[in-house]
Amino acid sequence: MHDPVRNRDGETPRRGVVRGAVVALSGIVAAFAALPAHADDLSEIQAIREEMRRLEAKVERLEAHHAHSGGDAGGRMFAGHGLRQHSLSGNAPAPSHPIDPSAVPDLRHLSIGGPAVSADSQTAAEEANEALQDANAQQQQPQLNMDSSSPLSITQTGVDSLPPVFRIGGVSVRLGGFIDFSNIYRSKNLTSGPATSWGSFPYANSPNAHTGEYRPSAQLTRLSVLLQGTPTDHQVLSAYIETDFGGAAGTANSYQTNSYTPRIRQAYMTYSDTKWGFHVLAGQAWSLTTGYTQGLLSRHEQLPPVVDNNQIPGIVFTRVPQIRFIKDFGRKWWVGLSFEAPQVAFAESDGMLDDGTLQPGVGMRGGTDVLYNNSGSGMLNPNAKYSMDVAPDIVLKGALDTKLAHYEVYGLARWFKALEKAYGTNSIRERVSFAGGVGGDITVHAIPKYLQVTGNVLAGRGIGRYGPSMISDATFKADGTPAPIPELIGSLGLIGHPTDNVLLYLYGGIETAGRNTYRGLDGRQYGYGVSDLDLESCDIEQITTSTCNAQTRTVADMTVGGWWHMLQGRYGAVMTGVQYTYVHKIAFSGTNNVGQRIDPTTGGNTIYVTFRYLPFQ
Repeated sequence: MHDPVRNRDGETPRRGVVRGAVVALSGIVAAFAALPAHADDLSEIQAIREEMRRLEAKVERLEAHHAHSGGDAGGRMFAGHGLRQHSLSGNAPAPSHPIDPSAVPDLRHLSIGGPAVSADSQTAAEEANEALQDANAQQQQPQLNMDSSSPLSITQTGVDSLPPVFRIGGVSVRLGGFIDFSNIYRSKNLTSGPATSWGSFPYANSPNAHTGEYRPSAQLTRLSVLLQGTPTDHQVLSAYIETDFGGAAGTANSYQTNSYTPRIRQAYMTYSDTKWGFHVLAGQAWSLTTGYTQGLLSRHEQLPPVVDNNQIPGIVFTRVPQIRFIKDFGRKWWVGLSFEAPQVAFAESDGMLDDGTLQPGVGMRGGTDVLYNNSGSGMLNPNAKYSMDVAPDIVLKGALDTKLAHYEVYGLARWFKALEKAYGTNSIRERVSFAGGVGGDITVHAIPKYLQVTGNVLAGRGIGRYGPSMISDATFKADGTPAPIPELIGSLGLIGHPTDNVLLYLYGGIETAGRNTYRGLDGRQYGYGVSDLDLESCDIEQITTSTCNAQTRTVADMTVGGWWHMLQGRYGAVMTGVQYTYVHKIAFSGTNNVGQRIDPTTGGNTIYVTFRYLPFQ
């Protein structure tokens, strides 16, 4: 009988694989022993020692049982890394660097197709690999990074920082997400879930303005998958999907089973060539108008670390299908061009008759009929309205990364379309208007690791869609041409890190609109921001909802909150967060029935108390 194949250290390959895992674990134990002792650390070290003794005994049994078995060159894999065996006593010298998991082959993923590996050997290898990962995880705690102005584990799912769970061919698969339980209190009853409708805070005429609401919810529970492959050493292909339970089908309710549905938050593919600094994204993702913490690549967005799923007033964002092209110059200068799915929110509260006819303007014989949206069909929501779009929204952005700060400046271009039929004619014409704006973002590391300052601004016409308050994008001219509404969106935030496990934030934001009106044939104003509306009913309290035609001028907020990273270990991470927001809404002035000026205002408070379990962190 032939002697079993042995590696250059004289070990059989199987023995080399298992022995290599034990050697690696010995190094970690020694490294832990050299660290300052804490009760929890000593307990963990003792547990690892006991596990290693058990594995050592299994190695001896496997050697006797498989003395004549062939095998893969597992021993050579470990020998090539130069790992030396350490004493189990804990007195051996500690390695000068922490053990790098990438330097140790993952024994769970041995190549398929080679010589057979017995069940006992495979089990031992898996146990050794798991022990190695657990020990290294303990050494690197806390894994959850709270130092950023927009920590990914809070604002998204932090999947990039996690190791692959498994591989499919040459594609790594990472899992991310969290279980969320939010307790929500609002001083005004919006009948809203965990995404606050900031622009819908009711005026005094509504009975909902005189009572609050409490809504516990698990809808913010989020799951994600990141798949990555590397065709070459400088090319990366990725696919990312992120979902939560913010959907509400026609049968969804809160009576008994709370059957809210999964929905797409993000679903996109990317290609990156680090040699040429070229990056492409295609799919549904955060808009390029959203600020970034660094560069312009996906999953680096500068999102406020708040709980509310609708962010806070003053933040600029959408999350829509798009195709994006990015070029970086030394990972310092960045240029991006994005073509994004358009939608237009038209104001309908004044100047529009029930049959879709506009009030006639000065010099006109009659009103113009307009068509500007349609109900969904096919795979679109039949209960929603979709605008008649002529072209994508286009965003061109430049960015600069320095040691002190990250800077961005961008331009936004939009086109609005409507069909009109003038009074007394039989022909339909298409009317198209241009809209857009300019914006910028900045993130300053005021006190590195302890305090960041962030700010964003977007000013232009027809940009309401890009603010959480959802102020209308456009109204109409008398001839049916879309008339973009001027608007300013902006916010300023402070994000502090008093300790490694605590994050605090303070934000202020504003969204304010201007006027776009025309004079009607009857002498009144029509459009958006009119000053002669009868708003007397807006301040009259009613037990049944009465009509208030006030048009929103400004929504401002102040938000304060924080997160506490409570627990971290092999079981994952546990966090709790608190958010308080005060909102103040101001309408354009109107009059009452005797000509006196009316200025409707309202405001409200929202409070979130949230608990999250992040099993993959």
